[in-house]
Amino acid sequence: MLVSADTAPVPASQVDEPDSLVARFGLDKPLVLDSGATLAPWQIAYQSYGTLNADRSNAILICHALTGDQHVANRNPITGKPGWWETSVGPGLPIDTDRFFVLCSNVVGSCLGTTGPASLNTATGEPWGLSFPLVTIRDMVRAQAMLLDHLGIVQLFAVVGGSMGGMQTLQWAASYPERVFAAMPIATGPIHSAQNIAFHEVGRQAIMADPDWRGGHYLQAGGRPAKGLAVARMGAHITYLSEAALHRKFGRRLQDRDAPTFSFDADFQVESYLRYQGESFVERFDANSYLYITRAMDYFDLAADHGGVLANAFRGTKTRFCVASFSSDWLFPTPNSRAIVHALNAAAASVSFVEIESDKGHDAFLLDEPVFFATMRGFLDSAARARGL
Repeated sequence: MLVSADTAPVPASQVDEPDSLVARFGLDKPLVLDSGATLAPWQIAYQSYGTLNADRSNAILICHALTGDQHVANRNPITGKPGWWETSVGPGLPIDTDRFFVLCSNVVGSCLGTTGPASLNTATGEPWGLSFPLVTIRDMVRAQAMLLDHLGIVQLFAVVGGSMGGMQTLQWAASYPERVFAAMPIATGPIHSAQNIAFHEVGRQAIMADPDWRGGHYLQAGGRPAKGLAVARMGAHITYLSEAALHRKFGRRLQDRDAPTFSFDADFQVESYLRYQGESFVERFDANSYLYITRAMDYFDLAADHGGVLANAFRGTKTRFCVASFSSDWLFPTPNSRAIVHALNAAAASVSFVEIESDKGHDAFLLDEPVFFATMRGFLDSAARARGL
């Protein structure tokens, strides 16, 4: 592992004063959390693309995944890389910014401008660290709803998201059905499985086992648990791919050498790739935020919030749904999506479903998948006609 423990943390300017739009809420507008705790003051960072129409009816909210952020279709201010969903969001693309007003906010608990454990606690003058309250997917959505109120947007034309973003999309439809005309949950599920919780726990333990984690107080010490966070990212990244994708990209090919070194150097290309993923991740993400957001995903169980019956979450909804899965996704496999569809059918909701053949694994929704693009475009076009847009 080549990560240095004294690498600088995520730039504080992006934690509290990010290069994006920010809505700030004072003591008079607290964010009430499922845990019973409240946040006040607090803030939420977001990006917008396109133009809001006169009757404010063309807004699409994009919900990002675990390690995503608000920089959907613009340069990331930390990495300098393009936005994470520039394959799908932009002029003429399925989420057409010439037609729709597109919003994406950094989730509460994260580290790119929305209040989270790396943020300054105004009561103490120091970063929150582990004194930050635990958050849930519903808390993330509640914060987004307050942002929309702040922007004067009563109803969203659509909510779209993949993975953890898909969880938020489902939560939006359950918590605020009257505010969501159309919803597209992608590569997600109505519950976080025991296997996924297990993967997250391994990542959290890697972070907390790093001596530079310092019980969550590493920011006060001027460092961070870079090695532990990198290992957590390496493990998680394997789950985002498929065996076929790994074989196609790397196989057993050696990295810049003709023979094994008979050492623990990165002999194989796949090892080098994972080390790079870990090293680059620690440049843009806060370790405590990783703990908090993975925990929020673990707690997600939409049926449990509705008497143990998933259909009850959508009873009486008028929202139009399109549920999409990918055939090689073993992190959120197709049966998860089918469970959502069955619940929506039981609730007499309007729903379409597609399983897209792909060997790219869970991350397929972020990649070049023409059938997925056509599905998204077709669903949004149809919903737009029904909405009169």
